[in-house]
Amino acid sequence: MKGLIFEIRLNSLYSIRIPFTWQSALSYPLLPSSAVIGLLANAIQRSKNDRRPIEYLEKLEDEILWAGSRLKKRCVVKSYTTSAITKWEDFIGGKFTNALTRQFCYSKNLEIAIIFKDNKSIPFEDYKEALKTSPLTCGDSESPLSLESDPEIVEVEEEDANTHKEIVTPFPVPFLKEAEIVEGKGHLYLMHERCLKREDNLPLVSYLFPIEEKRGILYPTTLKIKSDKLKIYKIKERGIYIAYSPISSTDRTERRKGGKK
Repeated sequence: MKGLIFEIRLNSLYSIRIPFTWQSALSYPLLPSSAVIGLLANAIQRSKNDRRPIEYLEKLEDEILWAGSRLKKRCVVKSYTTSAITKWEDFIGGKFTNALTRQFCYSKNLEIAIIFKDNKSIPFEDYKEALKTSPLTCGDSESPLSLESDPEIVEVEEEDANTHKEIVTPFPVPFLKEAEIVEGKGHLYLMHERCLKREDNLPLVSYLFPIEEKRGILYPTTLKIKSDKLKIYKIKERGIYIAYSPISSTDRTERRKGGKK
C-alpha cells in the first residue's frame, strides 16, 4: 500500500467544530479523519474542476483506508464570545444579534497522514499537485492553512499483529475495549471517521488523541498501546506506526445498541 504524508502550517486561529456543539461551539485541537478526507477531496476537486465536489468525496471515501493528523507543536485553545446577526429588520428596541461562544485553537504545525487502499483511481501526483496549488482550509473556510512541506508519497505495510502487540504511535487511536493503553496520556474525543452517511449511518466513534495538557496548553505526545485486535500499519520511510480498527462503524453502533456481542 501507499500513502501521503505532509506537514501543514496554520495561518491563523482555527476552529474545527466538534459535532453537536453550536451555541457553545467546541473545537478539535487537530484534524479528525473526516476533516482530512474533506481537505483532500476539496483540493482535488478545485484542482481538476471537472465534476461535482460530492463525487470526489465519494471516490476518496471508497479508496482511503485511514486518515489522521497529529500536533507537531504546542496548541493553545481558548473560547471567545462572538455576536451573530440573526435578522436584518425589527422594531425599535428589538434584538438583532445573538451572543455565541466559540472555541478557537492556535498551533503552528500539524502533520497529516493518509493511507490508501490498493484500488486507487487518482494518481498520487495529482494529489500532490492539488495540495500545492489549491486553497486549503481545515474545518471551515475561516481556517486557512498552507503546506509546510511538499506531500510525500510513502510506502505503507501491514505489520503482523502477533509480532507487534505493543506499538508507540503519535497519531490518534481507536478507544476500544480491545485496545489497552499501556503508556502515555491523551484526550478522548468523539469524531466521525467519514464524511458521508452509509445506510443512514454516520456514528461518532471514540478516539484517544495523543496530547498532554500542561497549565492549559496542549502538547503533542505518544501512546503505547497493546492489542491483537487492531490492524497495525507502518509508514516505512518514517518508522511511524498507526493503529486501525477493523471493526466497522456499523458494528460499533450495533454493539452500543446491544445488537452484537
